[in-house]
Amino acid sequence: MLPKIIGSETEYGLMVQNDPKFDSIATALLLINSYKADQALQLLWDYDQEEPLVDARGFELDEEYDVPTQQENMAINKILPNGARYYVDHAHPEFCTPECSNVLDLIRYEKAGERIVHLSLRGANQLLPPGQSIIVYKNNSDQKGNSYGYHENYLIDRRLPFQTIVDQMTPFLVSRQVMCGAGKVGAENGTNPVDYQISQRADFFETEIGLDTMVKRPIINTRDEPHADRDRYRRLHVIVGDANMSEYTTYLKVGTTMMVLQMVEEGFVVEDVALRNPVWAFKDISHDPTCKALVALNNGKKLTAVDIQRCFHAVAQRYVETHPDCHPTYPALVAEWGAVLDRLASDPMQLYREIDWVMKLHLVQNYIERRHSGWDDPRIAMMDLQYHDVRPEKGLYYLLERSGAARRMLTDAESIRAMEEPPEDTRAYFRGQCLKKFKNQIFGVNWDSISLNLGDGPIQRIFMDEPTRGTKKHVQRLLDQSATAAELVAKMTS
Repeated sequence: MLPKIIGSETEYGLMVQNDPKFDSIATALLLINSYKADQALQLLWDYDQEEPLVDARGFELDEEYDVPTQQENMAINKILPNGARYYVDHAHPEFCTPECSNVLDLIRYEKAGERIVHLSLRGANQLLPPGQSIIVYKNNSDQKGNSYGYHENYLIDRRLPFQTIVDQMTPFLVSRQVMCGAGKVGAENGTNPVDYQISQRADFFETEIGLDTMVKRPIINTRDEPHADRDRYRRLHVIVGDANMSEYTTYLKVGTTMMVLQMVEEGFVVEDVALRNPVWAFKDISHDPTCKALVALNNGKKLTAVDIQRCFHAVAQRYVETHPDCHPTYPALVAEWGAVLDRLASDPMQLYREIDWVMKLHLVQNYIERRHSGWDDPRIAMMDLQYHDVRPEKGLYYLLERSGAARRMLTDAESIRAMEEPPEDTRAYFRGQCLKKFKNQIFGVNWDSISLNLGDGPIQRIFMDEPTRGTKKHVQRLLDQSATAAELVAKMTS
């Protein structure tokens, strides 16, 4: 049984108040380079290790992708001592968590990312002309027809047939939005008008399976780039999820997905839930906040998203009951999952402290009742955006958090510590500690390698194909005994 190593990538939305010449690329560059500008490491991201055009269906696209120059590379990439990557991606600042072994760690590092972005924002705003300020949102839509991504990554066993992943994960991912949507006012991308919907991303998915992430977005992404031993691992790159503010929502989103993949690897599959048209079902489910929308299955039946999730939950219960040695987070996760599904089936508004889309809808409905306004009130759309504002003093989610109206999964101290310290039980620990100890001798970094400049001779690359190696347990003694990068390499190769 392979351990589940997970991570997330969050593209943040941004704007500049009072700037008629707003340049999103320049603003994103300013933002990431304003984080600890006086301490920033001048490192290269190792694009030689990237393989974005390899398709899990067994082929590679015969195309070229742009690799930045060395100067551009250092300008757009920040590799952080907590094992994370912070960089500019398609005119957006993006924060990638380090590799995590469990969902609670992932939440810690994702929340650390919000804090890092906020500190960047404060630094960048000091450099703008008077009257201008950058605002950053952890969301997925600018409400002008543009969507940007939140991606989850799960390492799974390469021996698992990819078609099995497609068959199981398509209905799961389409239906899980009722538990983990971020909520959105209105509709986009030519879909049917709606006052409010569950998911920020659903309107933008147009096909069932494919390699693209920017156009013709697929429900199942086929990028085959494991950043690990290719003979052993496959990385499932999930692009359909919303960027969540709520810790509990992220807990359900990532935790249940991690568990379902583990189940499928071990032969615990859900039967007869294949959707007749997954793309339509995705939108139909999102457009119905009552969670009562019925979607057609291939077998002729019609089920709600909650019904489909209950099918997966029932198998998860059986899995936990027959696997007393399963991941220690799974039993509690199964209990929480079931309780949330019961409340969604009864009345979704019961989850106004837990699930982002319900929390936001609860805020908006209270505003409408107090002001006797309608959904066409422009302040409603502003509330939607402000829910995702990363400024703690401005963001509506943070207001709920401070008032005790948001269910927490961790303390502030845990996310603050995660801004500097890498996870101790994945290879991210080795990467992060090397960045701290040998920062002036590191030439380049990727998820699965570190390149060292030892002065004389060629660059020395240390490969890290196994994500469960390089942990504190594995490497702390080695690091303690190595005063220089040259000593480290000598000890590793002796």
